[in-house]
Amino acid sequence: MNTTTQIATQDNSQVPSLLKLGLDVDLQQITVTVQHDHQHPKPARSFTVARLVQWVQDQVRAGHTVWTVYESCGFGYTLHYQLAGAGAHSRVISPVRLNPQRRRKNDRLDSRQLCLRLSRYLDGQRDELPVIRVPSLAEQQRRELGRQRKFWHKQVRQLENHGRALRLEHELKTLPAGWAGPRKWKRLLPELSDFLRTHLEPLRAQIASAKTQLERLGRQIESLVTEERLPKGLGRLTLSLLDGEVCDWHRFKHRKAPGSYTGCCPSEHTSGTNVRQGSIDRHGNKHVRVLLVEAVWRLLRYQPLWHARTKFIKRMTTANALKKKTVVALARQLAVDLWRWRTGRCSLAQLGLLVPA
Repeated sequence: MNTTTQIATQDNSQVPSLLKLGLDVDLQQITVTVQHDHQHPKPARSFTVARLVQWVQDQVRAGHTVWTVYESCGFGYTLHYQLAGAGAHSRVISPVRLNPQRRRKNDRLDSRQLCLRLSRYLDGQRDELPVIRVPSLAEQQRRELGRQRKFWHKQVRQLENHGRALRLEHELKTLPAGWAGPRKWKRLLPELSDFLRTHLEPLRAQIASAKTQLERLGRQIESLVTEERLPKGLGRLTLSLLDGEVCDWHRFKHRKAPGSYTGCCPSEHTSGTNVRQGSIDRHGNKHVRVLLVEAVWRLLRYQPLWHARTKFIKRMTTANALKKKTVVALARQLAVDLWRWRTGRCSLAQLGLLVPA
């Protein structure tokens, strides 16, 4: 009988208790520290994903209440779904520096610190764990549509820039924007050497393939917006991408929450009477932040009665640095306005956003 089976057998024979698991997740293994109720945490052990899920199932069947916590990482939320399916109360947190005083760092120390933080969290100290909202599988797949579109858009730009770099290196000339299009390519052909044609033709084929994928994703994303008419400057693509990133506008309980989610709030370092505010903290969703800033520039042009525009319009006539700061502030306000609209708290007309007839 291996160590895991012995521990599971001992736990099953005990009175049902509260098990707190701190998980340090790696691709090959998961380092786990377990604490029973308020006892001293046990030494860390290594599990595979399958063994850990089975162990959690055994503890739940034995009547124990299992809580787990791990830091979000590049492995997605598959482990969270599996642990929740096994009966555990799973929590995923944003990455934090677990012990600022300790210079040493390894998987065992990290899992222990997560376990101790989880224990204090369950005792009522909610600031111990910066818990994030885990999207459902459907929400995660919808959000991935927008991120895949961004990936293919980046691929197109990289391929086009690679073609420009080739011509700069070998002919000391550049290529115009959209050089891979059929019309511009036809005009460029007589100017190009055979060497460049040989290398640019495969690039054109890849660019065309990437643009086809980009257009398909764009149509799919736009079809998810059900509104028949939208304000000029806030198109279906932008709104659908924002909906996909936010997942659920009803998750925010008050107006400060969507503003904070954008990461557009000013950082602050205050002590006593000394108040110092700096650049935005960028603690929110970067994809939402980019979409909102782009939308603000369009609304400033096409929505003269937008209530936030009328409030800040005088600042848009000053220096460029203040203009950019104002646009960031308007992006935060736009997130709040969209939250009010999407949750039914107000209409577009009340926000001053006019819909074309």
